Parts: sequence; C-alpha cells; structure tokens
Amino acid sequence: MAGRTGVPQVIWARPERTGRGPRPAYTRADIAAAAVRVADAEGLEAVTMRRLAAELGCGTMSLYNYVPRKEDLYELMIDAVGGEHEIREPSGDWRADMLRNAHQTRAIMRRHTWVPRLMPGVYGFSPNSLRFLEHCLACLEPLDAPFGTKTELIALVTGVVTTFTANEIATAERTRSMPWTEAEENAVRMAYLGAQVATGAYPRLAAAFAEQQGPVDLEAVFERSLHRVLDAYDPD
Repeated sequence: MAGRTGVPQVIWARPERTGRGPRPAYTRADIAAAAVRVADAEGLEAVTMRRLAAELGCGTMSLYNYVPRKEDLYELMIDAVGGEHEIREPSGDWRADMLRNAHQTRAIMRRHTWVPRLMPGVYGFSPNSLRFLEHCLACLEPLDAPFGTKTELIALVTGVVTTFTANEIATAERTRSMPWTEAEENAVRMAYLGAQVATGAYPRLAAAFAEQQGPVDLEAVFERSLHRVLDAYDPD
C-alpha cells in the first residue's frame, strides 16, 4: 500500500527499557493506570497523549517513547483492567467456572464502561489477557472437545457478555442525558407500541406481548443467554 512505512509491532515484544541510558521516569503500568483513571472519569475520548502528559506531569512528546501508537495505549489499558480477574483453581465443573468467569468479566466492564468499545480490537494478546485465556482453557479441561472448539466457546461467552453489558451501559448513559426519567420515557414508548400492535397489523407481536407479563427480567435474560451458549457445547 502506498505511503506505508515500517512494519506492525506488538508493544509486548518491545523491551520496556533498553540497557543503556538513565532509568525511564515512568513504567508502562504507570501510563496504563493514568489512562484508565482518565477513561473511568471522563470517557475514552478524553484519553489523549496531551491529557495523559498532564496527568503524569511530563511532556506530551516524551510519552511516545513509551507508547508509540494510540492502539498500544489501548492495549495497555485492556491489560491493566484484565488484571482484575480473580484467577482461582478450576473447580472441575467447567460450566460453573465459565459462568463465574463471565460474571467477573461483566463486573469489570461495569466498573470500566469504556472496555466494551475496545473489545472488538486486537487487544487479546497482552499478558493478562493470555493469563485469563489460559485460565479459561484450564476450566474447560473436563470438556471433551478440541482446543479449537474450546477457544470458540470462550469467544462466544465473551461476545455475549460484551454485547449485553454494552447495551446496559448505553442505556444508562442515554438515560442520564434525558431531561425526563427512564420510567417516563418507557411509558411513552410502550403506549406508542401498544397502539401499533392494537391495529392488528402485527399479530405475532401481539401474541408475544400478550404472553409477556410484567417487565423483562434482564438478569434472567443474561443468565439464560449464557446457559444457552454453554448448552451448545455440553455433550451431556
């Protein structure tokens, strides 16, 4: 491709410091922690080299000696929060262990609401990400399936957690920005929807609404979604 220079690099393959010169003023962990603080408080858009330099008290250009690209910074951030997973000895019940891992991942995403936006990227090969993947494979040891199938299962569970949690976060953010309450918004929308269904133009939707009594239990939906993914891989 015209205009390309150099080759892609993985930040983890680059030494954090060389053997020459003075000790660096900051570590990658320092920079990642500052970036996570900013993202947690102000959103992912606020994470710029200028903003991090102000947070750390250094020159903007000096940060590029530690983190050459924005993608590298995101990878450091994902690795930092990935360290929040509590790695326990597998119980021998692969389903229970995978459910526990899924709930941990969801809790991390709720604490760091910017994480789902970065999940589709290529940030899954950092030290803590690899540590968690190895743990998931250890949890799946009792499952009689090839490693390719097991990694597919891990990816699907992560996808369910990411999609569900991203929707939760987006709904909460939209609600905070509205000049009325979520209940008021829902009441208006449900009234409109009810009127449309009552026209008779949507008989299957009418049957679905008649079947559904009361508000949807989103926690139950989350649990059912996870179990359905696990069911697809359970030979029993």
